[in-house]
Amino acid sequence: QVQLQESGGGLVQAGGSLKLSCVASGQTYNANVMGWFRQAPGKEREIVGSILWSGAQSYYADSVEGRFTISRDNIKNTLYLEMNSLKPEDTAVYYCAARKSYALGTVVGDFDYWGQGTQVTISS
Repeated sequence: QVQLQESGGGLVQAGGSLKLSCVASGQTYNANVMGWFRQAPGKEREIVGSILWSGAQSYYADSVEGRFTISRDNIKNTLYLEMNSLKPEDTAVYYCAARKSYALGTVVGDFDYWGQGTQVTISS
């Protein structure tokens, strides 16, 4: 099992920035791909982006490309999501996820482990 714990959510004004963290523990050797998802009220959970733990490959949803950056610290077993130029439509619960496969995942079903989420609210 891989345990994931997100932190860093909060309330930010539109145009601002926020950085989320996700600490992985347990059987981290099973976390070969890491991802960030988000779920707004009344909507399905959607991919924000994903990255190989090696950093060799990454994927971003069109809606966040150029504004959000995923990075990781392999020594600290920590995944980050740096969010800039935030918009009210970025408001959602943000989830960290891990995948055992070495292939980048882009949908909820691709990922095996999930954190409990952190709320991000962007005010206009």
